[in-house]
Amino acid sequence: MKQIIKTDLYRYKQHTSILKGLLIPGFRYTYFLRKASQYKKLSVLGLLYRFIHRRLGYKFGFQIPPNTKIGKGLFLGHFGTVVINEQVTIGNYCNIAHTVTIGRASRGKLQGSPTIGNQVWIGTGAVIVGKISIGSDVIIAPNAYVNMNIPEHSIVIGNPAKIIKKDNPTKGYINHIL
Repeated sequence: MKQIIKTDLYRYKQHTSILKGLLIPGFRYTYFLRKASQYKKLSVLGLLYRFIHRRLGYKFGFQIPPNTKIGKGLFLGHFGTVVINEQVTIGNYCNIAHTVTIGRASRGKLQGSPTIGNQVWIGTGAVIVGKISIGSDVIIAPNAYVNMNIPEHSIVIGNPAKIIKKDNPTKGYINHIL
C-alpha cells in the first residue's frame, strides 16, 4: 500500500513528501481512500479513515467507495463531482477530471460496470456506463458518452461516442509516471 500511495503522490508535480501532498485536494482524497480500503470496515483505523474519507468526499465532491478497484497512480486533477460505482475497475496511471461519472448499467445487454485499462485520461463531464472494456492508452474527450468497448490507442469523442485510432494518444496527458 505504501508504494501505491507514493506512486499516487508522485503524479502530483512529483511530490515526495506526504505532508506536502496532503495540501493537494486530489491527493488528500486519494490518500484517505487508499487508507480506508486498507483496513477492515469495523476496525478502529478503518472507521477513522472511512470517516475522514467520507468527510473529504462531501468537501471536494468525490464519491468513490473504498472497495473500488483502482490501480496505482490515480490523478484527480480538480475537485468537483466525480462519481464512480464500487464495481468499476480502473487500471494504473489514470487521470479523472471533474464532473465525471463512471457507473453501472442496471438493465439491458450492457448490464454491469466498466473496466478501464492503464493510462486512460478521462475529460471533464465524461460519462462511462455499462459492462464495457476500455483499453489502455485511451483519451476520453470532455463530455463524451461512452457505452461501448473502446480499443487500445484510441481517442473517444462525442455523444454518441466516436472512436479515432491514434498512436500514443495519451503522450503529454499522462505525466509523472514512476
